[in-house]
Amino acid sequence: MSQASQNFINVGERTNVTGSAVFKKLILNEDYEAALDVARQQVENGAQIIDINMDEAMLDSEAAMVRFLNLIASEPDISRVPIMIDSSKWSVIEAGLKCIQGKAIVNSISLKEGEEPFLRQAKLLKRYGAAAVVMAFDEKGQADTVERRFAICKRSYDLLLEQVGFAPEDIIFDPNIFAVATGIEEHNAYALDFIEATRLIKQHLPYASVSGGLSNVSFSFRGNNPVREAMHSVFLYHAIQAGMDMAIVNAGQLAVYDDIPVELRDAVEDVILNRRDDATDRLLEIAPKYQGDGKEIAKESQEWRSWPVNKRLEHALVKGITDFIEEDTEAARQAAERPLHVIEGPLMDGMNVVGDLFGEGKMFLPQVVKSARVMKRAVAYLEPYIEKEKAAGSSNGKILLATVKGDVHDIGKNIVGVVLQCNNFEIIDLGVMVPCEKILQTAREQNVDMIGLSGLITPSLDEMVHVAKEMQRQGFDLPLLIGGATTSKAHTAVKIEQHYAHPTVYVPNASRAVGVCQKLLNPVNRAAYHTELKAEYETVRLQHVRKKPRTAPVTLQQARENSFKPDFTDYTPVTPKRLGVQQVEVDIATLRDYIDWTPFFLTWSLAGKYPRILQDEVVGEEAQKLFADANAMLDSLLQSGDIVAKGVVGLFAANRHGDDIEIYADESRKQVLCVSHHLRQQTEKSNAANYCLSDFVAAKETGIADYIGAFAVTGGIGEDELAAKYTAAHDDYHAIMVKAVADRLAEAFAEYLHERVRKDIWGYAADEALNNEDLIREKYQGIRPAPGYAACPEHTEKQAIWDLLDVEQRIGMKLTESYAMWPGASVSGWYFAHPQSRYFAVAQIQQDQLQDYATRKGWDVTTAKKWLAPNLNL
Repeated sequence: MSQASQNFINVGERTNVTGSAVFKKLILNEDYEAALDVARQQVENGAQIIDINMDEAMLDSEAAMVRFLNLIASEPDISRVPIMIDSSKWSVIEAGLKCIQGKAIVNSISLKEGEEPFLRQAKLLKRYGAAAVVMAFDEKGQADTVERRFAICKRSYDLLLEQVGFAPEDIIFDPNIFAVATGIEEHNAYALDFIEATRLIKQHLPYASVSGGLSNVSFSFRGNNPVREAMHSVFLYHAIQAGMDMAIVNAGQLAVYDDIPVELRDAVEDVILNRRDDATDRLLEIAPKYQGDGKEIAKESQEWRSWPVNKRLEHALVKGITDFIEEDTEAARQAAERPLHVIEGPLMDGMNVVGDLFGEGKMFLPQVVKSARVMKRAVAYLEPYIEKEKAAGSSNGKILLATVKGDVHDIGKNIVGVVLQCNNFEIIDLGVMVPCEKILQTAREQNVDMIGLSGLITPSLDEMVHVAKEMQRQGFDLPLLIGGATTSKAHTAVKIEQHYAHPTVYVPNASRAVGVCQKLLNPVNRAAYHTELKAEYETVRLQHVRKKPRTAPVTLQQARENSFKPDFTDYTPVTPKRLGVQQVEVDIATLRDYIDWTPFFLTWSLAGKYPRILQDEVVGEEAQKLFADANAMLDSLLQSGDIVAKGVVGLFAANRHGDDIEIYADESRKQVLCVSHHLRQQTEKSNAANYCLSDFVAAKETGIADYIGAFAVTGGIGEDELAAKYTAAHDDYHAIMVKAVADRLAEAFAEYLHERVRKDIWGYAADEALNNEDLIREKYQGIRPAPGYAACPEHTEKQAIWDLLDVEQRIGMKLTESYAMWPGASVSGWYFAHPQSRYFAVAQIQQDQLQDYATRKGWDVTTAKKWLAPNLNL
């Protein structure tokens, strides 16, 4: 690279457990001698500062930081360079500062939580004589424009100088290096904006330095080191000229600017400086030439590029290739009589091939969604040419899809929409939490051919009944499709179909949707299919009426007499280390280690248990691609911060009172903060108890001091906005991927937080040592049942959690009127610690418990029936 500044400082990045898998493994295995070699290599390769980070969930970060810094102090070939202590935990930073005799640098502080903690930390740093990296991050989030970057740095600078007396030469600003060439237009200017913000900082904030994490800028090309190194070198070349003083880099992997091949350097420069609208595409096109050792390698066979344009379009659709779609679509337009004919001809022919292959099981759902992305981009290219013709274009039919009022889940609905679009259906997607009035009004205005309703939580079932009744009352004759995780053929037959005189069809999954819709669109086929459905659903209703419970019901009194009686003779409840409520912050890098991937593949209709699914003879190859794309998405999210994980947890004194749990304000147990209401199993048990969750908490009359926990976490702050960006860019694949990954992050957060509760916050299993597979199999002490699920199926009990933890105020998670959680990628529940606590299903309850529960909740019986409908056996 060019030596535009002889004073530029390289900060070695490899002694960081979040950024180096090798270093992380060494530290976790306590191989500190080898870890010291990593630091030594960084210094030998030109690092003038060593950045050290020990933020890892399975690590005692403070102890690791102290041990490593003390070892470095005895290594003169390492300790001759300054140390940068890098941590998101203030306790780790302070522990590290106590080990360093020379001047340290702390990475980082910011205005993220407001001025008060920022000033408090800055004063402590001044007392330790440390310099500070100050992030361009305030109460509103990370700065991503020139203006915001400079404004936050200016505000931080003024506060540090005027209220702390900080030496300006000890201030190092990090104005946020983000990934470029991501394919998202808004990201194109990230590198240039950093450079321009650097220029402003150096002009207006005297003596302050500028730094940044260099590897972020090239994250889109992870796996292609030569291109990444070229991007780093070009970025530094221009950033240093603007005044950048230092960067966190792998000092041994910086390309020499003048040695970069001209073709590659020009393409990278176009990306970094945002000089062309097609800069990303041009770099993507040449990047494979520099894969591996940096020398040009044989390109993937491009034989298909010589085929006739219609065959090229078909190949692109089947393979999900977007690289040439606009070029080929234009060629097809030039050859067609009208632009619309390109859609009705070669594009639909290609999509028909996709539909056939999917129907034959020769393509899998992720591939179909990628095909839809290609189709959408081709149509978007043609739209300016076919304004009037487009309205007259032919399609198999127009379908309105909506997630019903009160429900926020839409991954399944979105997948169904994509599959239908791939089969030439026009889709109008109204999104989530859509009121009945809007669904029916839009159906009329858009003259749709059928309506599809989706829902995940059980209250959504009642809303679907309401929509069916309204369609009947308002004289609709459109087919009604029913789908979603809680729906079933039995529920559709018993609860919905009888309220609407026209075809009402339960659609179990995306692969069935096309066949159902094709039958319903042809008037002759529809009549025959409707007759067939009515007979089928009548049979289902008769079977439902005749169905006898597998076990006989018992009275509530009998169930209570057979309640589970946990052992409190050999077990004394552990007093939590920290009673009360606290927010929890965790980054995606930590959460990804807790992900259970098996449900992720099921979301994409690939059945199999992870990791075996990756080697499956049928779906293994596609599963590997999907897994790689999911991890690439995680990498991108880690760098961009587009999705944020937030959580809140509380531990409280508690005791059982009948089938309820009283939760107290403090250890005096005099003030009841709230009462958690629970249901009891009410079927005859021969050799088992009739469980209720309250059984796992010591009864009030025993005098035993017991406790309970509550939590709410989300992995989806920002998921809707990011998914919308992908949708707007005609990229359904990544729009669905965002939500699927966010769901996994939420579940991972629940797993991570439960572990922290067991080992630290509550501390009843402080010595637990389980791997991720053990966690997935729930081999730990205690449970975390969630309202709305089998052990506590009544959804309104989430409100108790929200009130206890002040969830919405603290982390922004909300409850809808049907008690669905927003964002959709969210988990909440209770913590029980007794070693004998276990999961179970309440199943069906009787009239006496319905009345008893209504009384305890302060409800009338009608309200109780509404919320307990799925569990009633009356």
